[in-house]
Amino acid sequence: MAAAMVTTAVRQTPTIDEPVYVVTATDYLREHRLRYNAEHPPLGKLLIAAGVAVAAPHYDPGTPGTQGDAGRHLLYESGNDPWRLMLWARLPVIALTLLCGLVVFAFARDLAGPVAALAALALYAFSPDVIAHGSLATLDLPMTAFLLTSVWLLWRARLRPRPYVPLAGAALGAAVATKMSALPAVPLLMLLAAWSVWHARAGSGRRRRTLSALSAGSTVLLVALAVVWAAYLVVDPRLGFDPAEAVPALAGKRALVSGLLPLPPAFGAGMRMQFAMEYYPWGGFLFGRVYTGSLWYYLPVALLVKTPLGLLALGAAGAVTLAAVPRLRPAAPYLLLPPALLLAVAMTGARDFGTRYALFVPVSLAVAGGCAVVWRRRWARALAGVLVLWVAVSSLRAFPYYLPYANEAFGGPARTHELLHDSNVDWGQDLGALADRLRERYPGERVWLVYKGAGVPSYYGIHAADPRTVPPDRVRGLLAVSDSAVAKAQGRLAELIRTSRPVGEVGHSITLYRR
Repeated sequence: MAAAMVTTAVRQTPTIDEPVYVVTATDYLREHRLRYNAEHPPLGKLLIAAGVAVAAPHYDPGTPGTQGDAGRHLLYESGNDPWRLMLWARLPVIALTLLCGLVVFAFARDLAGPVAALAALALYAFSPDVIAHGSLATLDLPMTAFLLTSVWLLWRARLRPRPYVPLAGAALGAAVATKMSALPAVPLLMLLAAWSVWHARAGSGRRRRTLSALSAGSTVLLVALAVVWAAYLVVDPRLGFDPAEAVPALAGKRALVSGLLPLPPAFGAGMRMQFAMEYYPWGGFLFGRVYTGSLWYYLPVALLVKTPLGLLALGAAGAVTLAAVPRLRPAAPYLLLPPALLLAVAMTGARDFGTRYALFVPVSLAVAGGCAVVWRRRWARALAGVLVLWVAVSSLRAFPYYLPYANEAFGGPARTHELLHDSNVDWGQDLGALADRLRERYPGERVWLVYKGAGVPSYYGIHAADPRTVPPDRVRGLLAVSDSAVAKAQGRLAELIRTSRPVGEVGHSITLYRR
């Protein structure tokens, strides 16, 4: 898994979100201020900052413009090597992703023994979505890792509540301090903490058990809040907040919620920014359909496309096993309720951008899938072994194109762009690979480019014009179009694509046409 992630990290150019996170991490290190990317709490970017500190980039703290402008300036206009800087920024996330694998292993071993632990670890280590997002300097996988750790510690608290309840609160706080999308899990994990302590105090009187359970839930909440505060205090002990971009004004229940939470002012401002994004009419794409807004079934369908078939099968079998096997039944609420809740909440969101909003699902499926090996019948274990092997083969066949992965039922990575878009397929990661392809196969040709990403084409030696800015009859030569732009093409771009001949693709994320 480490080899796959490092190889992917080395070859991919910055995805759309990464420059913002990297410049924010750099600003934390150099200026100790809360200026960029207020819509996400600081902890994940502090993790990225550990790698940025080693890279030691040149940085101009007075860069004007938006956070996107600042990220572009840091990577491409400050004398830094973006390949080197991005690799160092990604390495801490890679390390955390590997550590999360140990949590998957330990959780499954606690539930069903060492064979289940090895199966769960294999399912996790070969999961294309986990490899794809674990190799990027983004926040989705770190939040998932911290949240899974909290759930595992709460399960352990059933036997030893005193050490594990506060640790679970710290892990939950780390998740919330990384992404606000972890917030819906807070009340559920408080209930699970109370239930764990209620179980642990089975020999005590009812009154004492009730007080202990309530204390456990409160402890998880208080420790989680303390961790969130600590993340902001590490960046700026004065808790100053000078955002580079305006914080939208909101009214109604969402404004009330963002103002009442006992968290730093920057966190409340970030919540208002997130809520404001929910009102924006984002565009979506699913199975060839272009639409405005969101579809409630988008994420379940996208997960069906992008999760290996063996993982889907074993995860479903594991869920049945948790419900059917008496000794595993107590674990069902811990392992099944958090991903179900987070998926249900994510399905109500306004941004149909990718399965990265539901990474907790394949990670939880890996743990549950490992539990499917507890059945004593020989054919059941053999079938589980075959399914694990199928996941491994499917993942290895996709190497190194994990971001556009689709399972065999939907045609594999080469067909994903026909079904999904954005971070499911094309997040701007293959600009460098496109430059290599143009140098090797199309030297000296006239190139036209429609690129969706955060990279700067000219830095990689791509000197191309936008075909949408000239009459169609002047667009002759090679036309390169990001697949997300192809999926939602309208007007002039749609006409250009219709009258062009496909001649190749790059990384299953950029299509080449001849005109």
